[in-house]
Amino acid sequence: MEHRTLGRSGCAVSSLTLGTMTFGHETDEAGAHAQLDAFLAAGGTLIDTADVYTRGASETIIGRWLARQPAEVRDRVVLATKGRFPMGDAPNDVGLSRRHLSAALDASLRRLQVDHVDLYQVHAWDPLTPLEETWAFLDDAVRAGKVHYLGLSNYAGWQVQKVADLAAHRGLARPVTLQPQYNLLVREIEWEIVPACAENGLGLLPWSPLGGGWLTGKYKRDQRPEGATRLGEDPERGVEAYDRRSTAQRTWDVIDAVESVATDRGVSMAQVALAWLHDRPQVTSVILGARTLEQLEDNLGAAGLHLTADETAALDAASDPAPADYPYGGPGVEQRTRLLP
Repeated sequence: MEHRTLGRSGCAVSSLTLGTMTFGHETDEAGAHAQLDAFLAAGGTLIDTADVYTRGASETIIGRWLARQPAEVRDRVVLATKGRFPMGDAPNDVGLSRRHLSAALDASLRRLQVDHVDLYQVHAWDPLTPLEETWAFLDDAVRAGKVHYLGLSNYAGWQVQKVADLAAHRGLARPVTLQPQYNLLVREIEWEIVPACAENGLGLLPWSPLGGGWLTGKYKRDQRPEGATRLGEDPERGVEAYDRRSTAQRTWDVIDAVESVATDRGVSMAQVALAWLHDRPQVTSVILGARTLEQLEDNLGAAGLHLTADETAALDAASDPAPADYPYGGPGVEQRTRLLP
């Protein structure tokens, strides 16, 4: 397993991350602990969770696993969690206010059975709470030793820049990472969000690297999902998104390109999609979210897999979102890329 620094911090993390959103919901505790064991055995170190994942169950499962590990294992783990979304029904049980985040962070530490987390991330933008209030609390949490580093999740480019400017202007702890959705089918973050992160030294921790399973090849053209897929087991779940994606020619162009590389390499389609993302600019670590140990073990096969320039170019061409007009397409491309004479 390769290691990289967590954004511009000095903290080294594995270039693949174990995501734990399935823990306590699609993956029971025994299965979750098996995934954690396998991930550490493969050389992984960064474990990502959130308080809202199964209303605290994911953190609780991780906490029980951590509690039975020897000190040398616990010391290798780089632990990340998030706060922002509802954890109760009261008006202050949600958001990025000092009141909610203070309670949310303390509750996460209790469930995880630790006195600090390495990376604490705000799970999404909060339009109701002044940014100054949120970031003052987060800076206090760093100074109190409850948090080592700060991160963002699901922020737009202008929001990333606003946080970076505020932290720099007021001398507060700066964010080191952003967690966005990013994969061969979702590349629009490259237009503004990735440049904003590059400008401010934030590493990317992409979630949904396999596009909800599309990039594994489990969905077929002109064939409704069935069987052991999330949509096959629950046909009403995400049917609109499925129909929208399945009718787009670009979807099948990308899948065909991934399959071609995978066949030539003798590896799985998932490993090809992960390898492509693993080596994108600004990516620190790719978050693997598996329901089963078998899925995780296949995903871990992407560790150390690097595509050739020709393979990468073929995937880039097939997955190019090709914005139609200004500011991202048309003359906007030239303005972003052309050097002054």
